[in-house]
Amino acid sequence: MSPSAVAPGFQPGPTPAPPPGDERKKRRLALVGGSLGNLVEWYDWFVYASFAIYFADSFFPGDNPTTQLMNTAGIFAVGFLMRPVGGWILGRAADRHGRKSALTLTVTMMSVAALLIAVAPTYGQAGYFGALVLLLARLLQGMSIGGEYAASATYLTEASARNRRGLGSSFQYVSMTCGQLLGLGILITMQHTLTTAQLESWGWRIPFVLGALFAVVVFWLRRRLQETDAFQEEAASGEDAHDDSTRGTLKALWQYRRQAGLVMALTLGGTVAYYTYTTYLTKYLVGSAGMPKTTATLVSFTALTLFAVLQPFAGMLSDRIGRRPLLITFAVGCTVGTYPIMTALGSASSYWSALGLSLLALVIITGYTSINAAVKAELFPTRVRALGVALPYAIANALFGGTAEYVALWFKNSGHETMFFWYVSGCALISLVTYVLMPDTRDAALSRAEAGADADRDADRGDAAAAPAEAVR
Repeated sequence: MSPSAVAPGFQPGPTPAPPPGDERKKRRLALVGGSLGNLVEWYDWFVYASFAIYFADSFFPGDNPTTQLMNTAGIFAVGFLMRPVGGWILGRAADRHGRKSALTLTVTMMSVAALLIAVAPTYGQAGYFGALVLLLARLLQGMSIGGEYAASATYLTEASARNRRGLGSSFQYVSMTCGQLLGLGILITMQHTLTTAQLESWGWRIPFVLGALFAVVVFWLRRRLQETDAFQEEAASGEDAHDDSTRGTLKALWQYRRQAGLVMALTLGGTVAYYTYTTYLTKYLVGSAGMPKTTATLVSFTALTLFAVLQPFAGMLSDRIGRRPLLITFAVGCTVGTYPIMTALGSASSYWSALGLSLLALVIITGYTSINAAVKAELFPTRVRALGVALPYAIANALFGGTAEYVALWFKNSGHETMFFWYVSGCALISLVTYVLMPDTRDAALSRAEAGADADRDADRGDAAAAPAEAVR
């Protein structure tokens, strides 16, 4: 068995019996419950970007629409700066107190943040105090999302059958994208029922009120989720007090600093590309291609719908052929394809041409989005898995994902918009090198039970001694 086949830190245990029907039902319910909660979390996160074109001048007066959008994008980026803090605090909570408790806390924080944005006073009502409220709400959302990504990635991966972890983890981006689609769907509906003046005056507040209400429903749902077997096994493993006291801590994560570095490097290209073709796409089609806001929104909605459908198929493919082939395909496609795709999108004159180009980009990105949650979770042992996924991922997102839209607008405002295309390609190239050099994680054991099954299988083959020392620590 190769060293990449077992996540570090597990001791072999008894081979588990095949899960009965109620166990399979429990897995399905866990995936549904975890995904629905993730949907609402990311709806609240993305709806800010979707409606920014309508509320930007409510908080930042001026005559330059690009400057106004840069100000709202700056607050969007600041929210990302809190994601490492949320990843650290909530990742630690998930490793020490369980995935379920962390998931419940994240959705509570998101509900409060959405409500704050819904009631924030405009510049005309309270000067820049409204922008301050907006900033505080985004900071709270950043903390929530920083913990949500890790908790949901860990939960969905651990709750899946071993040979379906790629499929199970793909639902993170299915639900994440559906959250964005829900926001876009509400935007499209409001665009056809309200005037532009009404949207800019008060209509933009409606999706944030709905987000707060959705989060309350998800709080009730998550309270009824069951904890994953991997965490329950770790909590009941009877490890010595020292190991238990360091579970989910930075000290424990330091032992896996190489894996943490891998998470940052493999996230870099994926997060920049994802935010370029999702949150920034509508603004790019409006500001650079000159499309009407309604047409640009419809392009994004249709492309993202098909993108969500693709995720499970790519996840299933990774369960058969491994994770690295999909990651490498994404990175190559993004490195060489960003400049021509973005250039063509900038001159797209119709709905269909913009849709085709957007879909091409999102198909390429699927190689990353469909499996990145599983890959990251498969790099770490249970006692530090949530923190190991959360903190390095959140740092990479804060530095590159959260700033992607702002960087794009900055290049546009300075008259060098095409430089942003090379920036995206460069980030993808760095990730490509990482994908080529890193091991495939598909066969990693996420629990002692899985490691025990591997040991029994190797014993049957007569090569039990080949198991790496890391796996039996």
